[in-house]
Amino acid sequence: MAKKSKIAKNEQRKVIVERYAERRAELKKALVDPNGTDESREAARVGLQKLPRNASPVRVRNRDSIDGRPRGHVSKFGISRVRFRDMAHRGELPGITKSSW
Repeated sequence: MAKKSKIAKNEQRKVIVERYAERRAELKKALVDPNGTDESREAARVGLQKLPRNASPVRVRNRDSIDGRPRGHVSKFGISRVRFRDMAHRGELPGITKSSW
């Protein structure tokens, strides 16, 4: 189980990323615009730097949706590898079977 503060901080980051997503996309588009001037590119770069650090989607951590474990995240199910294994053994994940050969 992850610390409640880490889980809460990650949720706050998701909110901040969503809040600044449109502005960030506009600045990134202006940064790579082939018709833009050097001044407009420089202004876009400075604008990106002025955004909060947590506005970057890279800073959001994938966590287990049940207990918040940060490592071993299985994207398709939204849970960690440890929880995936337990749930698969108990038959709580439909269509998942233990392989044997």
